[in-house]
Amino acid sequence: MKFTNWKLDKIEDILAEDFFWLIDRNRNHIGKTFPVTVTNCLDLEKTTEFIANNIQIEKQRTGYYFYIRNLETNNLIGYICIKKIDFNISKCELAYFVDKDFEGKGIISKAVSDVIAICFKELSMNKIFICTSKINFGSQQIALKNGFIQEGILREEFKNGEGILEDIIYFGLLKSDYIKNEK
Repeated sequence: MKFTNWKLDKIEDILAEDFFWLIDRNRNHIGKTFPVTVTNCLDLEKTTEFIANNIQIEKQRTGYYFYIRNLETNNLIGYICIKKIDFNISKCELAYFVDKDFEGKGIISKAVSDVIAICFKELSMNKIFICTSKINFGSQQIALKNGFIQEGILREEFKNGEGILEDIIYFGLLKSDYIKNEK
């Protein structure tokens, strides 16, 4: 069943407490795939520092952060970041997750679609890529639903939350393909 009563917030619209709650609630759910975020949000003080650091990253235009807010409860229920921005070749990476209780409701797929539009229309990117674990079928489906093409498997490219190097599937979306699909 789709859940549509949500909105995307920017970093200046959230409180560290809200983000800590989201991470803490989903620590086991995202621990392997978001090790840096989880490690940097072990308590409220570290989470506050993490958010402050991300505000600086946004000011430097090297990353952007979006938070999915449930309009019924006002709680954060998801997170999307634009990272590894390379303005030289107009390319960036998306990373995302949704609260474990909101999976399969179409939220993250639509939110990713909204952020893709920002990447192409506001940041003038030419390519967006998504890297997923080989076993993260949900994330792979989100990439495919949003027009990304699997470009390959990068071997032992990612160190997960357990410190183990694992292969990742690399998906890419070119602006030209996005424009074609939009029509």
